[in-house]
Amino acid sequence: MHPRSRTRSRTRTLLYGLLLGLLLGAGLLPATVATAADNGTWGVFPTPAAGAAMTDRAYFFHQGAAGSTLGDSVTILNSSDRELTFQVFATDAVNTPAGGAFALLPVETKPKDVGAWIALAPEAASTVTVPAKGRKDIPFTVRVPADATPGDHVGGIVALGTAVEGVQKEGKVQVGVKRSVGARLYFRVPGPVTAGLSVEDVRVTRSAPLLPWVENARATVSYALVNRGNVVVEPTVAVSAEGLFGREVLNRPARELKLSLLPGRRIELTEPWPDAPQSDWVTVKVTAGAAAHPDLVSESATDFIAVPWPAVGLLLVLAGAGATVWALRRRHHAQGEHQEPVPDLAGTR
Repeated sequence: MHPRSRTRSRTRTLLYGLLLGLLLGAGLLPATVATAADNGTWGVFPTPAAGAAMTDRAYFFHQGAAGSTLGDSVTILNSSDRELTFQVFATDAVNTPAGGAFALLPVETKPKDVGAWIALAPEAASTVTVPAKGRKDIPFTVRVPADATPGDHVGGIVALGTAVEGVQKEGKVQVGVKRSVGARLYFRVPGPVTAGLSVEDVRVTRSAPLLPWVENARATVSYALVNRGNVVVEPTVAVSAEGLFGREVLNRPARELKLSLLPGRRIELTEPWPDAPQSDWVTVKVTAGAAAHPDLVSESATDFIAVPWPAVGLLLVLAGAGATVWALRRRHHAQGEHQEPVPDLAGTR
C-alpha cells in the first residue's frame, strides 16, 4: 500500500474510532450491540480535564504493568429536564458472535478480565443520581493483578438507568427493559504482544432459479474470523473465486470491516454473492489481514459444484414422463400386433 494511502486509511480508522469509541452496553437483557455513548438523554465519557467543558478523549486508554494501580474518572452527563438515577458498573467487552459488533456484558454477568480490575468510588456503590442538565464525575482505580497476561484487555464503564422503559417477552416470561450507555476502556499490559488472526470454516450456500440463465443464481459465503493473538485487531477481508480452468468468477479486494476483533474472540461473518455461477466447479477463497499488521495474513478456501438443480430436476421429471409415455405406447402397439384375428362370420354359408 502507498504510504499516503496507508495514512488516509489510518486517519479514517481513527475518526471512526472517535465517533464510535463510546458504546452502549446491555441492561437486563443479554449483551447487545453497542452504539454511541449518548442516547440523547444521558451520556458516559472520560471526565474532561480540570477547567475544560468537553473531553478530548473518545474512550479510556491506559497502560500499566502487572501489579500496578492507576486512577481516572468517568463522567455521566444528564441532558434531560429531570433528575435521573443510575446503577454504575464496570464490565468486560465482547464481540457479538454474529457480525462481530462491540458489546459490553450486562450487569448480571460477573466480569473476569479488566472489568474485574476496576473499582469505582464509594459513592457509586449503590446508585448515582444526576440532576437535570447536570453531570456527575465518578473516580475509579484500576488495579492490575500481579499475574495479568500481556496484551490488550478491553471493557467499559456503564451507566444503567434504573427506570424500566418497556417490557419484552422472552418465551412466557416478561422482562423489564432498561437503557444503558457505556464508555469503552482499553488497557494494555506491557510484555510480549502478538497479533493473531485466522480464517476458518469457509462454506457456501446457494440457490438457483428454476430456469437457469434467465435469472441470476444467488450464493452466500460464510466464514469465521478468530483472533488468536493478545492484541485487538481491525481486520480486512478479501474474497475471490475461481471456476474451471482457473477462470476468475469473483474478485473482491481487501476492505476494512469497521470492527475491532478482541483477543480470543471468534465471530461469524457472511458475504452475499448475488451473481454466483449457474454451472461450474468453483473454489472460493477468503483472505484476512490487518492494515496495522502488514505481515498478518490468513486464508482459507472451499470448493462447491454449481449445478442448476431445479432445472435438472425439471428435466428429469420431463424425461421420466416421456419415458413412461413411450413405454405405454410401445406396450399398446405390441398388444395390437399379437391380437388374434376375428373370423368373418357374415361371409359363411
